[in-house]
Amino acid sequence: MSFSRHATEDQRLRVLQMLELDSAGSHNADVLRAGLEAIGHAGVSYRRVRDLLDWLAGQGLVALEDRGSVVIARITEAGEAAALGDSSVPGVARPRRRF
Repeated sequence: MSFSRHATEDQRLRVLQMLELDSAGSHNADVLRAGLEAIGHAGVSYRRVRDLLDWLAGQGLVALEDRGSVVIARITEAGEAAALGDSSVPGVARPRRRF
């Protein structure tokens, strides 16, 4: 697997995990971008986050709400299962087991 593909799959997982950890299960794209940067995905653009969210929405893992200048992502049941490792989704990294 190429590094680029690995990074993309990890970014998708991390977005889902950030949404799953939120009590409301949602964040806006700017918060998710900052979160990706904080965990080591440096230089992630807003456009990149939108591409990740659009892909995740296409897989039924998130629902998007466009409020003009702000896009809100809300995790779905399928997205929560992928974030927790209860299901496997091609194109999304699997979370590591915690001991």
